Amino acid sequence: MNLLRGHIRFYFCLLLCCCLTTVLQAEDAKTVKIGIIGLDTSHSSNFTKILNSAEPKFPEFAACRVVAAYPQGSRDIKESLESVPQITEQVTAQGVKIVPSIAALLEQVDAVLLESNDGRVHLEQALPVLKAGKPLFVDKPVAGDLADVIAIYEAAKKYQTPVFSSSSLRYTDGAKKINSGAVGEIVGCDAFSPCPTESTHPDFYWYGIHGVETLYTIMGPGCATVVRVHTPNTDLAVGTWEDGRIGTFRGRRKESNGYQGGYGGTVYGSKGIASIGSFSGYEPLLVEVVKFFQTGKAPVSPEETMEIYTFMTAAEQSKSSGGKPVALQDVYQQARQAALKKLAGLKD
Repeated sequence: MNLLRGHIRFYFCLLLCCCLTTVLQAEDAKTVKIGIIGLDTSHSSNFTKILNSAEPKFPEFAACRVVAAYPQGSRDIKESLESVPQITEQVTAQGVKIVPSIAALLEQVDAVLLESNDGRVHLEQALPVLKAGKPLFVDKPVAGDLADVIAIYEAAKKYQTPVFSSSSLRYTDGAKKINSGAVGEIVGCDAFSPCPTESTHPDFYWYGIHGVETLYTIMGPGCATVVRVHTPNTDLAVGTWEDGRIGTFRGRRKESNGYQGGYGGTVYGSKGIASIGSFSGYEPLLVEVVKFFQTGKAPVSPEETMEIYTFMTAAEQSKSSGGKPVALQDVYQQARQAALKKLAGLKD
């Protein structure tokens, strides 16, 4: 009898172990393994800390983990190059493996955060990810010029790989309330953000993207023309939408191109006027990123993101012409031809 009981206990324990192993394997299979390209921005370390936390702030973060990173970001922007050692140390402390190439990264991950601070290298870095079919989040700026922005989305279409890009300012608490109908139908919006520039990029791409993304979060796509007024410390871009609504972006700088803090804006609606409010942290954006990695469905359409960068490029052209109105459609079509030509010249 004791021998029989011993056998029963043995097989019960064996069965329990098998069940636990199956559950753990199933849980592990559901975990999205994320890789990072570019350790030259604080976003890389901040995103890793949030996603790999032992006590995640949002339940969505428990379904993913940053497991590997490729450090190479900008090749010549001084502040980016100087950031790499410290940020590499920070992500390594979070259990992230440093790999020598993008190819090595792709062997170990299910999805990729393209975080390189320098948009000029994004097309080059995005292409192998898209060819591998890994869902790709591209941090701001999407690229170093509009042609490369369009080329990334055209390549994504070709390789049938989903791409998502957004500033964290799209997901502020205030913007969510306004888009839920707090002020009724949107009549107009005045958005603002810091706007120090980087000589290697179109001037709104570097920091102005945050305020322009805020503007589009409220207004939606459909801007027809943009006019820009520029002084050393301030830019004002006025967009006229196809339906007659007007939206503005005010970019602010300190003397000598210094950072002037402050994010937000004012929204005019059919039922009232409201403040958008300021930065609400990175977590709301990362919730959307994780959902995107899980479903392959981007919460912001390629068309809207490309229009945001077309708006910023058109605003720069207006500045160059002394404030003349510039049509977004003309700017987009010219850049699209350049994008297709560039893609045709690349080896598949």
